[in-house]
Amino acid sequence: MDIFDILALAGGLSLFLFGMSVMSEALERRAEGSLKLLLARLTQNKTAGFLTGLVVTAVIQSSSAATVMVVGFVNSGVMTLKQAINVIMGANVGTTVTAWLLSLSGISSDNLFVKMLKPTSFTPILATAGILLFMFGKTSKKKDSGTILLGFATLMFGMDAMSSAVSGLADVPAFQQMFILFKNPVLGIIVGAVLTAVIQSSSASVGILQALASTGQVSYGAAMPIIMGQNIGTCATALLSSFGTTKNARRAAVVHLSFNILGTLILLLVFLPVSLFVKPAFLDESASLFGIALTHSAFNILCTLILLPTSALLEKLAVKLVPDAEVKETASILDERLLAAPHIALDRCYTLVREMAEISTTSLKNGMKLLTRYDRQTAKEVQEAEEKCDHYEDMLGTYLVKLSSYQMSDADSGSVSMMLKVIGDLERISDHSINILKSAEELKDKKLQFTPEALKELDVLCSAVSEIMTLSCSAFVQNDLELSRNIEPLEQVIDDLKTHMRNAHVRRLKKGICSIETGFIWLDLLTNLERAADHCSNIAICILDAAENSMNLHHSLSVMKKESPYYKDQYAFYSEKYVLPKVNG
Repeated sequence: MDIFDILALAGGLSLFLFGMSVMSEALERRAEGSLKLLLARLTQNKTAGFLTGLVVTAVIQSSSAATVMVVGFVNSGVMTLKQAINVIMGANVGTTVTAWLLSLSGISSDNLFVKMLKPTSFTPILATAGILLFMFGKTSKKKDSGTILLGFATLMFGMDAMSSAVSGLADVPAFQQMFILFKNPVLGIIVGAVLTAVIQSSSASVGILQALASTGQVSYGAAMPIIMGQNIGTCATALLSSFGTTKNARRAAVVHLSFNILGTLILLLVFLPVSLFVKPAFLDESASLFGIALTHSAFNILCTLILLPTSALLEKLAVKLVPDAEVKETASILDERLLAAPHIALDRCYTLVREMAEISTTSLKNGMKLLTRYDRQTAKEVQEAEEKCDHYEDMLGTYLVKLSSYQMSDADSGSVSMMLKVIGDLERISDHSINILKSAEELKDKKLQFTPEALKELDVLCSAVSEIMTLSCSAFVQNDLELSRNIEPLEQVIDDLKTHMRNAHVRRLKKGICSIETGFIWLDLLTNLERAADHCSNIAICILDAAENSMNLHHSLSVMKKESPYYKDQYAFYSEKYVLPKVNG
């Protein structure tokens, strides 16, 4: 083996790892809707959780990525620890699919059909189809499909390059001696664990072992301990991802590690006496690519069959290893590990924006109540709600900006843009609730009162604002387009009410019925209530625009007011519903 073989090996390994990474990421994006559906159907049933983990991992071709996602789900409260255990076990079996795909490289036959199953025969076709989809596909789904095919073709070309580069090692005594040493189970397990921990992918690690096995110098006796170690090494990614998470998320990572260690120990206790005393002949035979795939699957399936019934014990073990008293809960309610699955991360953001919408709605309504009946507890709740909304805006804004840098479908990208706008409006509504609270406190502290006529007008305006807040919150939470269309006509009526109430205020000032000091508070109130309604209108237009994949608020408002008969009908309805009391004289 010369310097050129070493360079070919390095290049083949690079292509293999790059192809696997690209394919895995594209598969995640392409399968996000399916992943969400599978996770939504998770139950406490062991079989359902196991099959979910198996299918998700088989789809995204990475047990490490699947387990990191599980840690993120547990950390964010999307999944319980009990559910996570079953999914993790399923992920361990699902990851064996990659080895079976790679084993196709070992096919040899003169039959045309069998030849077409060999990767060197069909990967050029996949690569051609992939580049056409990637370059000429007009939707993100088509481009992702092209990327999947290109990633698979790349890893297969890398696999072939590695196999060709190491073929010369078959006659190198040092190479033969190295794999004789790996027949020592402890050494084999250590090598497998370290290699997998470094490259953070058991699928890639098994692929490298299959490439080395193509030399004919890797026996089953050497390969089996290495495969055992690879299962332990793949836990490194999940353990690293669990730092700074909640106790249950750490426990999920500990379950992954303990499951693989216990499974390895149990099967090692079987393997050692068999290899030492029974000494079956096949352990000295050269392992084929197919044989390694079969061994990998058999090991993971046996581990699962042994430990799946004991999932409750694994949960108790994790609780003991990560006790409540010793873990400080520092994790955010938005977990960056979910960014690995943008569609699910987006769904989590929706949940929090809905919470923020309900908080800001309640806050503004409480602020309006304080104008006629001041209460310290309610005032405190308004202040706390505003602080929460500020926190939500900072947290969600930062997270959504990070999320926008990931490749997503056009619809998901539009949803990110919509939520970034909506959280700004919700935060401003909570600011207006604080301003209304300050007006209520000023009235109380200075012992000022509005005139009976002004109070009647204020009651009409507050009722209209309360309704528009309820409509906008419900429209966003339910993604209801019909409710969204009712908001802009009501907002226009609120604008009209504000204008009439300002004029009525000027009349009262001229008559000396209202003091200038009370008048300043009155004008501030009108401004804050009207602007809160404006933000409700912005939210409604965002919902409507998102449904049409457009975010042009000004254009949408203009078209709605000029061309929509429904807008005119609703405007007339709300104009009749919210009428200011007539002024005597």
